[in-house]
Amino acid sequence: MSSEFLWYIPNQVTPGHRGDTVVADHNSLDTLTAQAKALEEHGWQGALLGTGWGRPDTLTVATALAARTTTFEPLVAIRPGYWRPANFASAAATLDHLSGGRVRVNIVSGKDDLAAYGETESDQAERYARTKEFLQLVRRLWTEENVTYRGQYYQVIDSTALPRIVARGERRHPKLYFGGASEAAERVAATEADVQLFWGEPLSGVRERIERLRSLSEELGREHPPLEFGLRVTTFVRDTTEQAWAEAEAKVAAMADHHHAPVPNPHRRTAVGQQRLLELAAQGEVLDDNLYTTPGKFGGGGAGTTWLVGSPDDVAKSLRKYQDLGITHFVLSDTPYLTEIERQGKQLLPLLRD
Repeated sequence: MSSEFLWYIPNQVTPGHRGDTVVADHNSLDTLTAQAKALEEHGWQGALLGTGWGRPDTLTVATALAARTTTFEPLVAIRPGYWRPANFASAAATLDHLSGGRVRVNIVSGKDDLAAYGETESDQAERYARTKEFLQLVRRLWTEENVTYRGQYYQVIDSTALPRIVARGERRHPKLYFGGASEAAERVAATEADVQLFWGEPLSGVRERIERLRSLSEELGREHPPLEFGLRVTTFVRDTTEQAWAEAEAKVAAMADHHHAPVPNPHRRTAVGQQRLLELAAQGEVLDDNLYTTPGKFGGGGAGTTWLVGSPDDVAKSLRKYQDLGITHFVLSDTPYLTEIERQGKQLLPLLRD
């Protein structure tokens, strides 16, 4: 299977995300459209739109960007609880229809400020049990008519989501991406997701998780096509190896000077996958060939916790090693976002095309 390369649009109310340019209109439609069009121009297939309470609604942003582009594919991050499955299935099907089949979906189950939008906090097992039902029901509503579903968390009777998703080759519906590193999350991914996304872990950790998820899929009786795998990571690319490391270290030094700034989502720091990333720094500042772990010490979270640093050849070589493990979906990024969309589109992507 050939690899797919997407970027990241931060979708933040507050400017300056991870060192991006601080401008008053940083999340205006014109600014976001400029990023989406640059992605089209420089060979990217689309971008992940980050979600969370206190951030712009991802489906609304995705709809606006799809209307102003022709090939850009939004990977729309959404949370069960914020959406009910039937409402979401219909909304996403509508956008898929209007965009000509360009929608992808990333289901996020990590903790958030659930009470702010009328939900109650629940334990991990309950969150993932609900997510499992959400995935099951959304997929059925996209592929079946007159659906009746009676779960513990969601129920529908004789439900048909309109407009119907149009099958396009092997694509029967928008691809369902999923994250999470806990045992509960992996059991959901193994049976219900289309793509399991990993953070930027060393090759050994990714290999171990792919093997475990494949075994779980078989053990739990997965009924869908084989689970695919993706990597969400910061790629810090400069013209030469020396320049990349000098600038990466300078950027981390600046992060250290502002280490006491508030964390945007304090829940993320307690997630199993995030803890795995933070613990990598104890193994060394640089793992594998060029996986830089130090950013995580000074506030880098999620994909910003570890960076692949180097020249285009250095970073391409590392990403190829993830491809060899079975990774076929890549969500890359660095800041300033627009500058790096262009730089990495020109210098990195041509080295990764099959």
